[in-house]
Amino acid sequence: MSTKDFVEKDYYKVLGVPKDATDAEIKKAYRKLAREFHPDANKGDDKAEERFKEISEANDILGDSKKRKEYDEARALFGNGGFRAGPGGAGGNFNFDLGDLFGGTQGGSAGGGAGGFGGGGLGDVFGGLFNRGGTGTRVQPRRGQDIESEVTLSFIEAVEGATVPLRMSSQAPCKACSGTGDKNGTPRVCPTCLGTGQVSRGTGGGFSLTDPCVDCKGRGLIAQDPCDVCKGSGRAKSSRTMQVRIPAGVSDSQRIRLRGKGGPGERGGPAGDLYVVVHVDAHPVFGRKGDNLTVTVPVDFTEAALGGDVKVPTLGGPPVTLKLPAGTPNGRTMRARGKGAVRKDGTRGDLLVTVEVTVPKDLSTEARDALEAYRKATAGHDPRAELFQAAKGA
Repeated sequence: MSTKDFVEKDYYKVLGVPKDATDAEIKKAYRKLAREFHPDANKGDDKAEERFKEISEANDILGDSKKRKEYDEARALFGNGGFRAGPGGAGGNFNFDLGDLFGGTQGGSAGGGAGGFGGGGLGDVFGGLFNRGGTGTRVQPRRGQDIESEVTLSFIEAVEGATVPLRMSSQAPCKACSGTGDKNGTPRVCPTCLGTGQVSRGTGGGFSLTDPCVDCKGRGLIAQDPCDVCKGSGRAKSSRTMQVRIPAGVSDSQRIRLRGKGGPGERGGPAGDLYVVVHVDAHPVFGRKGDNLTVTVPVDFTEAALGGDVKVPTLGGPPVTLKLPAGTPNGRTMRARGKGAVRKDGTRGDLLVTVEVTVPKDLSTEARDALEAYRKATAGHDPRAELFQAAKGA
């Protein structure tokens, strides 16, 4: 139905109410007529169905205060198919053809007014007045559902990235009815929402909210003979396996969004998104701290006291050698740059190496004699002197 038809159509007459009818009177009239002409109460009666569509359409406009106001203003401007020129006009009504005005034609002295609205004529101005775009009833495409899945990766896979198979279940067009919801593939347009899948309700103050239509559950279509498989919904459960690329550097419990990898859309609508929750197994040697990897390296007392070169393993690569300074205390952390996890920009974090000084459990006679000699050589040094002095000062 075109914008011209909306302006010329008398919705007050359709509902059988006066132009100054209150909202309550409009609502009452609509309910009475809807019960009388509802398709369920008049099965097989095409005239009753058409009448019900007219009633629903009229209620959609007059039942919304904002749309009703715009409709009244448009009717006042284009009353009875004639253009009212206003006080400055010559002679009251110009009997222009509304088909020209709304059809987008320009030119001529009479068409100059319409030409000022651009190539689309007044249809562009009033096209969105009733949220129909001037194109009439059209069943809207629907976006596919979002899907959430989980995957468990090894520590190395999380750091380096991996491609993993995921088996997913989602709603897809029913194969039995080709997604129509109807056994014969001939569903009818929902008379409540006129195929849009949405209905508007006023909230006061000139605002309105849009909700999914409860009669067609947002589909815009109603099955005349519901499909046995999908029960008229047009959707059925479908399982599929797909290869999903998990980017490098993901962390445990991270939720990844993959656009367009969810459930397929309906009637040309876009696919939904896939959300993957990642679980990462622990590694026996390495840990993770943001973009950096961590590792604890044991060293003996002489290495810590005298210093030296210490070999350190890396994740999936050759070991690196770190120079241990003389007098390195237990728990000191050193950094091997570029040996950590992969960042989003492709660079790598660092490997944080923590030194752990080990104490031998078994000593040879020679090693024990050497340590006794060391104890005698350092007999005058008390490593706890500063501790007791600080305790007394506190």
